[in-house]
Amino acid sequence: MEEIPPSEPKKTSLGMDENIEGLLAYLIGALTGIIFLLLEKESDFVRFHAMQSTITFISIWVLQMVFRFIPFIGGLISWLLGLLGFVLWIVGMVKAYQGERYKFPFFGDLAEQWVGKVNV
Repeated sequence: MEEIPPSEPKKTSLGMDENIEGLLAYLIGALTGIIFLLLEKESDFVRFHAMQSTITFISIWVLQMVFRFIPFIGGLISWLLGLLGFVLWIVGMVKAYQGERYKFPFFGDLAEQWVGKVNV
């Protein structure tokens, strides 16, 4: 059987490989997501991951702030949301680096819908 060499990662409008830029869109959560939404003009792959990062981490942050006002159980829920955010952060970076357009439940569908509507 003949081995097929791995294809070269596509370059983005910023000159980086798509998988690296996709990973970086998650690096500092919503902040890097927003940065890559503003800077990346061509790669739908990177823009999807940047939008997913932005929506996911802003949503988790807002929910954590809301739950912190609820005595006892709110602190636990806020902590669990932080744990969920950590897991999604790792998964997002790994999947983007692997070149996969991995969609988080709920947030991935929103990102897919919204990424085409945001053209800055």
